[in-house]
Amino acid sequence: MKSLFSEEAETQGVIVRVSVSYLPEQSEPQRGRWFWSYHIRIENTGPVTVQLLTRHWIITDGRGHRHSVEGEGVVGEQPMIAPGGSFDYVSGCPLATPTGSMQGSYRMVAEDGSVFDAVIPRFALRAPAVAE
Repeated sequence: MKSLFSEEAETQGVIVRVSVSYLPEQSEPQRGRWFWSYHIRIENTGPVTVQLLTRHWIITDGRGHRHSVEGEGVVGEQPMIAPGGSFDYVSGCPLATPTGSMQGSYRMVAEDGSVFDAVIPRFALRAPAVAE
């Protein structure tokens, strides 16, 4: 099952796995717009339930411009993840360049009240090669 995900990171028993896909049908390279979808799986291998409160993304385009995105939850949810459980979601990212990357963190709170940031591993956004 791990082969689906290209990147992963673990923080205090929370594993964040990422799979990314370029979406040519939603991209318009002639208009300077490329679009990717990414599938995230958050697994709780720790001994206590955790809840995802907020997200913080750093999106870097192919020119090195960085854009920070912060917000509550993911896809409108603040999921509770029990020990041994996981939460999956799919979202998307447009860029004005055919390459870039994303990375970030999720602010998590454990049932004992402790708060920590689970690392979202850096992953590349690459459109298939096109003639320049």
